[in-house]
Amino acid sequence: MKILISFIICLFMASCAMAPSSVEKFNGVSFVGTRIPIDIEHVEPLININATHAAVMPFGFMRDKNNPEIIYNSERQWFGETVLGVKQYVEMLRTHNIQIMLKPQIWIGSGEFTGHIELETETQWQQFEMSYEKFILEYAQLAESLNIKLFCISTELERFIKNRPEFWNVLIKKIKQIYTGKLTYSANWDEYHKTPFWNELDYIGVNAYFPLIDEQTPSIESCKTAMQKWKTEMHEISILHSKPIVFTEFGYRSVDFTAKQPWRFDRDMNVVNLEAQVNATQAFFEMFWHEDWVKGGFIWKWFPNHETAGGIDDSQFTPQNKPVEMIIKQQFLKFK
Repeated sequence: MKILISFIICLFMASCAMAPSSVEKFNGVSFVGTRIPIDIEHVEPLININATHAAVMPFGFMRDKNNPEIIYNSERQWFGETVLGVKQYVEMLRTHNIQIMLKPQIWIGSGEFTGHIELETETQWQQFEMSYEKFILEYAQLAESLNIKLFCISTELERFIKNRPEFWNVLIKKIKQIYTGKLTYSANWDEYHKTPFWNELDYIGVNAYFPLIDEQTPSIESCKTAMQKWKTEMHEISILHSKPIVFTEFGYRSVDFTAKQPWRFDRDMNVVNLEAQVNATQAFFEMFWHEDWVKGGFIWKWFPNHETAGGIDDSQFTPQNKPVEMIIKQQFLKFK
């Protein structure tokens, strides 16, 4: 561990030579909803890592990908995932100068990927559209009433968008009728170049789980080399649409081969590798955060109860209480 900490300090010194972007960044975290209201104890760790933004994420639930009903704002949900919880989280975070992206999301009960949602009949599609519109417009109205500056209209719904493009054109117009802030959509890493409505939004939202390199402990330089093709493609799309990129989710697990398939969260990958997480995260910041066409992003993910979250034996995404937390703190400070 001492060797790893010394290595991190060297990274800090080397990274200080990079010229900062002239664009104020979203130095954000994806703030997980919990069973209880939050207080200053839950916000102070964000202040300590120099975070300026948090994605607050109320959830709607589907029993399975063929069920057209979205259940949300239910008494059976955790407090932080409901309308009342969103209001309380936003108020507490703002009290300490943390700005908000409201990011309502769908969770399928069976754990299936939301990008694969496809209803079987036209009747089911119409029922699903009505349910989804109600879900999103209620939270868009909430975002407006709370004066939230950034609203994400959804997360990783590739097949829904592909199969029902006109629904999305109409939905975005309806959102704009009730919400006056900035809009984005959280597209999966293999989806954003096909998303048809970027010109109607303010930011191109990308979940940056790009496959990079098949190495147990990839180096910073090998990760940066592998990231270059994605950087080039995103820059081209940013220029094409005259929109900045926002990484609506980004991060790496603290496991072996973390940069091979970064989207994986299954327990089959569970050999803890803190250095791999450090290297991939440092590479990501070095590649993107100094670019003016990158607006910033939101680390996946951050739990309110910081004291018990993560830790050096944890193999999941959260950077909390791991060496990578120091990397994030330093990078956020540089671009605050």
